[in-house]
Amino acid sequence: MAQAVQVRGRGDIAAARRIVVKVGSSSISGENAGQIEPLVDALARAFGRGVEVILVSSGAIATGMPHLRLDSRPTDLATQQAAAAVGQNVLIYRYQDSLRRYDIVAGQVLLTAGDLENPTHRSNAERAMERLLSLRILPIVNENDTVATHEIRFGDNDRLAALVSQLVRADVLVLLSDVDALYTKPPSEPGAQRIDNVAAGEELEGVSFGEAGSGVGTGGAATKVSAARLAADAGTAVLVTATALVEQALDGAPIGTWFEPQPR
Repeated sequence: MAQAVQVRGRGDIAAARRIVVKVGSSSISGENAGQIEPLVDALARAFGRGVEVILVSSGAIATGMPHLRLDSRPTDLATQQAAAAVGQNVLIYRYQDSLRRYDIVAGQVLLTAGDLENPTHRSNAERAMERLLSLRILPIVNENDTVATHEIRFGDNDRLAALVSQLVRADVLVLLSDVDALYTKPPSEPGAQRIDNVAAGEELEGVSFGEAGSGVGTGGAATKVSAARLAADAGTAVLVTATALVEQALDGAPIGTWFEPQPR
């Protein structure tokens, strides 16, 4: 395992040894499928300087929808499972096809909430992830939508990413979306102000978050705040920013919203 680094601010990200990056469905599916290549470029750059990178990627259901001739995200569990079964295969192919330019091999890791709640399953997941990282494989993690039920689902991959960052004791968690940062209200509304920094344990009073608006994902600003708190409370620093800014984020640029971690 890589030696943990105490990340206190954005500038320390460039020196982090283990980073979890989460990308949402709307950022890498449909008309935005082309964003996979610049995302891979940024991950490969970090990988090339010795960082252990774990990618948590949504998008299986959204990627599978066109192949099932669906115009909108299915609401029934069986069709979601069918779309995920098709889409996960296509999604991983797209990632591996792009990673091939850098001679990087991806490893698919599918998890359910039950896997991280069951001590035996959690231990097995941790051991598999550690081995993949030691072999210089890039794990790509997603919820196992094909077998997950409504009762045991993570609900959104922001929470999954926070739990994965705990599992692997990541130095930094980068939550990517369509917006450059978190704002005091939906950024399209007048008076919305960017939230630059959230201190450890700070309550975001007077802040209102809208719902996910892409129609293909399940997350939104509120889920990112909840996930960021979960990770930061466990000692992992969190940066929330846009997928288009991922390269700058991994270089430690002063962008996005920063959640300071609690001391480990």
